[in-house]
Amino acid sequence: MLLKTVLLLALVAQVLVLENGLLRKPPMGWLAWERFRCNIDCNEDPKSCISEELFMEMADRLAQDGWRELGYVYLNIDDCWIGGRDAKGNLVPDRKRFPHGIAFLADYAHSLGLKLGIYEDLGNFTCMGYPGTTLDKVVQDAQTFAEWKVDMLKLDGCYSSPQERAEGYPKMAAALNATGRPIAFSCSWPAYEGGLPPKVNYTLLADICNLWRNFDDIQDSWRSVLSILDWFVAHQDVLQPVAGPGHWNDPDVLLIGNFGLSFEQARAQMALWTVLAAPLLMSTDLRTISAQNVDILQNPLMIKINQDPLGIQGRRILKEKSYIEVYLRPLVNEASAIVFFSRRTDMPYHYHSSLARLNFSSSVVYEAQDVYTGEIISGLQDQTNFTVIINPSGVVMWYLYPISKLGIPQQ
Repeated sequence: MLLKTVLLLALVAQVLVLENGLLRKPPMGWLAWERFRCNIDCNEDPKSCISEELFMEMADRLAQDGWRELGYVYLNIDDCWIGGRDAKGNLVPDRKRFPHGIAFLADYAHSLGLKLGIYEDLGNFTCMGYPGTTLDKVVQDAQTFAEWKVDMLKLDGCYSSPQERAEGYPKMAAALNATGRPIAFSCSWPAYEGGLPPKVNYTLLADICNLWRNFDDIQDSWRSVLSILDWFVAHQDVLQPVAGPGHWNDPDVLLIGNFGLSFEQARAQMALWTVLAAPLLMSTDLRTISAQNVDILQNPLMIKINQDPLGIQGRRILKEKSYIEVYLRPLVNEASAIVFFSRRTDMPYHYHSSLARLNFSSSVVYEAQDVYTGEIISGLQDQTNFTVIINPSGVVMWYLYPISKLGIPQQ
């Protein structure tokens, strides 16, 4: 009995040092994987291979093209950067593609007001076959990342067992905190356990990880976006309560600016990820992105909603026979974000509704701002009928806020 008590106290003591106080709002930035994958052929494709040059050029774009000021500050390396381990067992980058090292890249990002993220895997190998962080290397690698002045670690789960993950993810969280450097921790753990209880303990995850991947990798297609959305909606009763400041569900990166989404679908992904309080991590070529896609990603009101300090994840509240869905996210100051989403594929749909149908109070007068057009809709009460016109695979998104209660203007 005494031994059990000692072990329990040791476990509690370990968990208590895991909360790092970081990412009180969903992280925003850029991540290499979806767009640039494991392209390591810098002879044939020098501008798009995973290299120091690619990350420096993306850093320049984040700093010079208005991204940083809006909150897009993370510059995240993914798989295929590792060259091996040195004689002391320390990770080293590929010397040809990262000739100045990771600490140099971190300094460069910091000089531009950005943060650097890096990738490893809790297994013998990364998903693409590079040296992984086995359990005996967790503390050493955490110290290496801190010495390099890294600001976020994404720890994948390829080539690892459930037992190794159960030990390794809490161990890495503690090791990162023990370095004394604030390093946000992105965990892929739940995605390898099916994403749901009882195999996934979200209470523990919220204590050890700042964000976590729950489900499949996103691919550059609308079908992939819908599959992720469907999974999040099907399990929203489990997922919604566990998200909040410092610990976020991560449906994976934004595809906007790539090849697989139409204009309407790109706007839909941005709105839906925002109402889900998801990280806004772009994975596109910022050197060539179109002005139209920049407008979607740099929408100031959208970003304000995503970064709402309450940190409440939204949920689907209505699914109509007309293939229209309504999502709602509560915001600070009794405001709300509402997304009217069309799964139709035929033509623009005139959707008729009222705030009463969306369960809003009868004693409040609201005003709504269309997040994409800026149009203001005034004098909305619970019985006020309204119509929104939603394009196929598209959204209409409102920022709804009270302007008076029982005839008394809001202060």
